[in-house]
Amino acid sequence: MKSLLVLGSTGSIGTQTLDVVRAAAGKFLVRGLAAGSSWEVLLAQAREFQPAFVALSDRDAAARLAAELDPGITVFSGPDALEEIARACDYDTAVHGVVGARGLAPSVAVLERGKDLALANKESLVVAGRHLTELARRTGARILPVDSELCAIAQCLRGEDPGRVRTVHLTASGGPLRDVPLGDIAGTTPEIALRHPTWSMGPRITVGSATLMNKALEVIEVHHLFGLSPEQIHVVIHHQSVVHSMVEFVDGSVIAQLGPPDMRGPLHYCLHDPDRAPADLRGFDIGLFRTLTFAEPDPVRFPALALGYRCLVEGSDSGSVLNAADEVAVEAFLHRRIAFPDICHVNRKVLDQRPGLDADVSQLLEADSLARDLAGNQVAALARA
Repeated sequence: MKSLLVLGSTGSIGTQTLDVVRAAAGKFLVRGLAAGSSWEVLLAQAREFQPAFVALSDRDAAARLAAELDPGITVFSGPDALEEIARACDYDTAVHGVVGARGLAPSVAVLERGKDLALANKESLVVAGRHLTELARRTGARILPVDSELCAIAQCLRGEDPGRVRTVHLTASGGPLRDVPLGDIAGTTPEIALRHPTWSMGPRITVGSATLMNKALEVIEVHHLFGLSPEQIHVVIHHQSVVHSMVEFVDGSVIAQLGPPDMRGPLHYCLHDPDRAPADLRGFDIGLFRTLTFAEPDPVRFPALALGYRCLVEGSDSGSVLNAADEVAVEAFLHRRIAFPDICHVNRKVLDQRPGLDADVSQLLEADSLARDLAGNQVAALARA
């Protein structure tokens, strides 16, 4: 049995991970569960899977959880709880579905122990991709990408020479604003931006699909994880979300990974890796696969995409700064403090002022903190205007 630690077990990725575990009875042992503050959900999960360790970032929630749990289960609590469980728990693979830059420290903890990291926390690679990939090489750990697009690229490259890649075609649905007239985009409300046409995701990622910032961040991830240059990464709009990405090789051959828009597919692949295990997940569906369309992204509709490529050129702390600014800007938009176009405006302004810190992970986190302050100032100025 493969033993698992599930970071973010009460969120979308975590609950779908546990669905995969249930469907593969006898294949996995859940050794640890960790979340933010949803103690009642975590309590139900702990009673079902009987892990040795649990963790909650919220101390009050952790105290409530501890009072209800069997005394044999170790409870970690507080801001460092996820990092602590990643260092204490005995597991083969950590599934990391926590959202935000706060997920970086647990990623480092997993890789430092030489454990496999099934990574859905895109911020880890965006903020510190060079450092994490070097750490994984040093410890022998593997970073298994859970995001459907990156997982698709990994599958297309399976058994291939990465040096023979001409271009990676990173697909994007275009999000909820893909068909909205350009003149109407400025009036986008949070309700509209959260209506994703094909995926069910958290609010920050869903808004990121509307701005295409999620794809800008994935461009950075692809660069670090697969060692590709900016010229080798091409974003293409694909409304159906069936082709999760494609790899074009130097001989002109193109290999694509296809499947319904269901995160359980990438999770199943990563959890069973290197095996390709049977599953009852839907495969070819003529109704779904009948029409597949592709288009170039409109830079006027999606100005955020260029910021991801800018980070590949500038390097240093640019990814950390861009991600931090976007977290602040999206939160402000969801609370109606700024307008939808202001999200990209804030991101660009903060990137222009980045501090240039990159000596180690601690400096990148310092850059993250400084960027949040800068973004907060930009938001405040826009809110007053």
